[in-house]
Amino acid sequence: MSISVFENAQELGRAAGVHAADLLRSAIAEKGHANLIVATGTSQFETLKQLVAEEGIDWSKVTMFHLDEYIGLPVTHPASFRKYLKERFLEMLPPLEAAYLISGEGDVAAERKKLGDLITAHPIDVALVGIGENGHLAFNDPPANFDTEEPYLTVDLDGPCRMQQLNEGWFGSLQEVPEQAISMSIRQIMKSKHIICSVPDERKAEAVKNSLTQEVSNLFPASILQQHPSCHYYLDEASASLISIDGASVSALA
Repeated sequence: MSISVFENAQELGRAAGVHAADLLRSAIAEKGHANLIVATGTSQFETLKQLVAEEGIDWSKVTMFHLDEYIGLPVTHPASFRKYLKERFLEMLPPLEAAYLISGEGDVAAERKKLGDLITAHPIDVALVGIGENGHLAFNDPPANFDTEEPYLTVDLDGPCRMQQLNEGWFGSLQEVPEQAISMSIRQIMKSKHIICSVPDERKAEAVKNSLTQEVSNLFPASILQQHPSCHYYLDEASASLISIDGASVSALA
């Protein structure tokens, strides 16, 4: 695990995006294609902005999956993660080899099975993830299921998670925030060859501290990343404010 701390979210995102691009180029050069997981939310704005600006990636050889989507929310809703990915990622790029977006409308069980079969056939090279204010990874709120091998789950969203979505401006009231979502599972995320975890903002500082300093526990879902052989944290000074950055694995970058 490596941890890099930057002055602000813009610099964090630039570095994370450059790193993701390098990993994609390497995967394509090595085996002719790359499989990518893309996260959403405000934490990913700068990372995705940099990634789509990177040159030398043959996007026609990239297959994309994403982490989670609300159940019952139409793609036209401002908070839809499908809408987010279309506007901030897919429409900014040439056509990908494939892009598998989660639909939380219709038959949820069938959607989970379809996506599970697809991602099982596409071992992930690079996963872009973030951490929620409650420490969640994707929509795996505490206590997260660390044991299931199912690639996608139906999950209940806890109060802090729903409040985060409201406070970030995606919904007009707490009552509007869905109570359930389809989420990629913890074990599926951990199967990724490389994980880039972008976490800006002071409101994430406690979650960052818990994820990096607590023992691995499903009460701190993102703490599982401590066990990944190639997880790279990109933090800003605000999100890293509660952790020490004097370890050998941590670089503070201005």
